Amino acid sequence: MKKYPEFKEKFIERYSKLTDFEKFKEYSTKEQRKSIRINTLKTSINEFKKNFEYDLEQIPWCKEGFFINSEAHGLGNLFGHSMGYFYVQEASSMIPSLVLNPKPGEIILDMAGAPGSKTTQIAVMMKNNGLIVSNDNSYMRLRALNMNIQRSGLTNTIITLEDGRFIRGDFDKVLLDAPCSGTGTIKKSPNTILEWNPNQIRRLVGIQRKLIKNAFNILKKGGILVYSTCTLEPEEDEGVISWLLEEFDNAKLEKISIPNLKSSKPVLEFEGKKFNQEVKKCLRIWPQDNDTDGFFVAKIKKV
Repeated sequence: MKKYPEFKEKFIERYSKLTDFEKFKEYSTKEQRKSIRINTLKTSINEFKKNFEYDLEQIPWCKEGFFINSEAHGLGNLFGHSMGYFYVQEASSMIPSLVLNPKPGEIILDMAGAPGSKTTQIAVMMKNNGLIVSNDNSYMRLRALNMNIQRSGLTNTIITLEDGRFIRGDFDKVLLDAPCSGTGTIKKSPNTILEWNPNQIRRLVGIQRKLIKNAFNILKKGGILVYSTCTLEPEEDEGVISWLLEEFDNAKLEKISIPNLKSSKPVLEFEGKKFNQEVKKCLRIWPQDNDTDGFFVAKIKKV
């Protein structure tokens, strides 16, 4: 059982303005439900379920995704994992790729792709057809990305090592799963509680704005940009999207609809700062909504 540090007073005060803090704390500090995504490039869902040694429960919003109901240890050491039949992935982490809705034949950028959970999911949805540029700015993280791409049997993916602000190209779709303060992932990263501070958030917002600006610039007209984070900080979520809408008059937010997924209302105003009313079309997922990590997802069309 993990031990969690005490929440800072300022954190409690801040998050009490955003949600039921006791519920948030309860679901952020309970044991995380293990989940996997079946790689249908290598096996069928029915065949995999017949041979998998643990009891599986369907993740309601992802047909290839399953919670593991039994006590499971060392999933990464299982034969099926080594062969790329499944990928260990948190259930809410599967949502951004579903929102992106990649199609075979498209040219797609995963701007911050390592370690590869979303890149591999996108490739499966594309049936290994088209092109994915999976990028990261860290050579060490690229090693894990490369291993996961090979293990998953991807043939439509190339890896690049680049600062996302400087990528050039012309993409049908871009996924930016941005670096963030991670306050939705406390259950797997308890140190997030210790590391949290307002200065960190301001610094990250600066990075996020630069990344999303370039992501939008290299998108084809009519293309789709999905911006996601695993933080619940309004400045990093609704605030960044609101800023983008002010920067580009050809950026249009699209309503997101994921069947069987519970979500909460986006934040339209926080601590005196009003956000663009269009951000109500975004997805804000608290840990207590689905007993998963928290996530934020926005879908932007270039018109």
